Amino acid sequence: MKFIIKLLLLLIITAMALAAFFAYTEYNKFLEEKVVLTEKTAVFEIKKGSNITQISNALEDKGIISNAIYFKLLARLQEKASKVKAGEYQLLPKMNPVDVLDLFVSGKTLQHQLSIIEGKTFKDLVSIIRNHPTLIQTLSDADYDNIMQKIGSKEKNPEGWFYPDTYNFPSKTTDLDFLKRAHKKMQDYLAEAWKKREPNEFIKTPYEALILASIVEKETGIPKERPLIAGVFLNRLKIDMMLQTDPTVIYGMGDSYKGVIYKSSLQRDTPYNTYTRKGLTPTPIATPSLQAIDAVMHPEKTDKLFFVADGSGGHYFSKTNAEHDKAVARYRKMMREKK
Repeated sequence: MKFIIKLLLLLIITAMALAAFFAYTEYNKFLEEKVVLTEKTAVFEIKKGSNITQISNALEDKGIISNAIYFKLLARLQEKASKVKAGEYQLLPKMNPVDVLDLFVSGKTLQHQLSIIEGKTFKDLVSIIRNHPTLIQTLSDADYDNIMQKIGSKEKNPEGWFYPDTYNFPSKTTDLDFLKRAHKKMQDYLAEAWKKREPNEFIKTPYEALILASIVEKETGIPKERPLIAGVFLNRLKIDMMLQTDPTVIYGMGDSYKGVIYKSSLQRDTPYNTYTRKGLTPTPIATPSLQAIDAVMHPEKTDKLFFVADGSGGHYFSKTNAEHDKAVARYRKMMREKK
């Protein structure tokens, strides 16, 4: 009888040992398995409040891993079960379960992108935001009409107040969150640039600098020209001369602008027509680049008062009206010959 009991115990121990060895072998095989992904499962979302059991089961249910229990065991053994972070994650075919767990713990969630482009208007920005496939849309037309108040800014007009950059952001980001972030970046950059500026009595506030920077931005796409163009405009302000810049007229025309400025357009008075009104426009006319802001803060010292396109993408600068008229005539002749 004792022999039989000993034999049974031996068989049980052997079976347990074999089972443990099998489980150990299978577990280690599991750790080396590559995830199985489809177009729909390559992005895996961990919802806020999810625990490791729910995450493991979801991975198995979607066919990404073969065994939820092993994944849960892995997380427990590595003491990472409570360290996974909510969000969307981009899974890659080369990943194994260890890589997946490390990714979930890292919090390196899938980032989406949206660019604010210098030279574009706030109206353009609103269109880009509203057509973005990932941003959560919470703002109505009425909200956009009062957007500065909505984002908690003391500024009244949104034009020019959003930092030009390519932004990365996780899913669940709202349009309002995005705008708050972009506005804060522009506020910070403008404030820092203002501190380091070369003082000029004709630009009295950071906002006036932002306005002039937007005009400089629209006048040239050549970075090296911007400090000189800023210098020309400041010279004009100094002698109480109209800025006479076409981009401001175009901005004032709004949707009525169809690609051509007629003489009547230059004569039609609007708050933005710098051919009929002296000084700066009431607001920026576009999103200025950082280079345009810096150009206004550090303008080139010059005696030039005029500039006109030179036909090669740049501008010809003149000191006198007579010299400018000759440059304009040369440009028009060049354009006629190109037709």
